[in-house]
Amino acid sequence: MRRKEIALSIRPISPDEEFGDDHVMSSHETPLRPDAFDMDDDVKIEKIESHFREIMQILGLDLTDDSLSGTPRRVAKMYVKEVFSGLNPKNRPQARLFDNKYNYDQMLVEKDITFYSHCEHHFVPIYGKVHVAYFSGGKVIGLSKINRIVQYFAKRPQVQERLTVQIGKEMERVLETSHVGVVIDANHMCVASRGVGDTNSRTGSAYFSGKFRDENIKREFLNYINSK
Repeated sequence: MRRKEIALSIRPISPDEEFGDDHVMSSHETPLRPDAFDMDDDVKIEKIESHFREIMQILGLDLTDDSLSGTPRRVAKMYVKEVFSGLNPKNRPQARLFDNKYNYDQMLVEKDITFYSHCEHHFVPIYGKVHVAYFSGGKVIGLSKINRIVQYFAKRPQVQERLTVQIGKEMERVLETSHVGVVIDANHMCVASRGVGDTNSRTGSAYFSGKFRDENIKREFLNYINSK
């Protein structure tokens, strides 16, 4: 199968923009209530388990069946401890920075970071690849921490536009640089498994700041992530 290339015409995202009727994003922050973390995780799991059991019962499922009896608990633990663990700020990656002693002044790129998230409109998966690049402002970061930053923001109910901006802004904050590029190429199960049922379409989004707004540097970044 021919590799799908990410087009050069992909539009950079501004965190102040709104994205149409289906993807309205008034802020790059995930919308959370002030009391979002007043409740202990164990209590959240108990409450979600109870509510999900009721949903299954409403659907007519027999929860006395061996295959279904543990599902409410499994779903509750998965929501709190795994797929939505990025909502909790205590799970934010603590990135250790290192001095750029080798005076590396070109872009550093980490491409093809696999991510799994969930659409906040239907709570079904979004998955794909994230490509991240930056120019050092005097500091560098361990490569695995870039992956951890991506996973932290992916593990919450999301829209792809917000996820793109959050990763870009976090890279700027952590690295104390204003030169960051982020491209996401993703599949949306809310498009593929329901509604229009299109299993072939993919969605691209991008965040470019500082030097990455220069067309030559942007092209260099995109050419690299499209290379085999």
